[in-house]
Amino acid sequence: MTATGDFEVRPAIERDRVPLAVVFAAVAEERDGIATEPPVDIDARAASWTLEGTLVAVADGEVVGSVHVEASRFGFGELGMAVLREWRGRGVGSALLAAAIEWSRGQSLHKLILGVFPHNVAGIALYRKFGFVEEGRRVRQIRRQNGELWNVVEMGLLL
Repeated sequence: MTATGDFEVRPAIERDRVPLAVVFAAVAEERDGIATEPPVDIDARAASWTLEGTLVAVADGEVVGSVHVEASRFGFGELGMAVLREWRGRGVGSALLAAAIEWSRGQSLHKLILGVFPHNVAGIALYRKFGFVEEGRRVRQIRRQNGELWNVVEMGLLL
């Protein structure tokens, strides 16, 4: 789909299932970027991954990030993204987000939405760069394994 000197972004295919789950598990291990926390059952996650609406960033044949748009029957899509730590700040997130927006327009979606933790300053900045705006907050929405309750910033982009 798109390529830079270091990586390319393309639609996910069947053989990407396990690598997608591995990236997801690695991001979950960080315990601060996504709601899922370890342990992640790689095989179960791989088997349940919805490939339709999933785009991957691939470097040297390895999946280094992904974005998934779950299209609703109401015309909007909910976006989720994961990028390996060592690939952040190198344009992967921007390339994935641009490709997700393009894919969503091709599906005739009218809006993209996402939830992000308020402490994810880099993520919020990336989403704002692409025109997402804060639409609200869900207070004490996500219960963490340690019992903490985290807020979620809801953001949206009209396409």
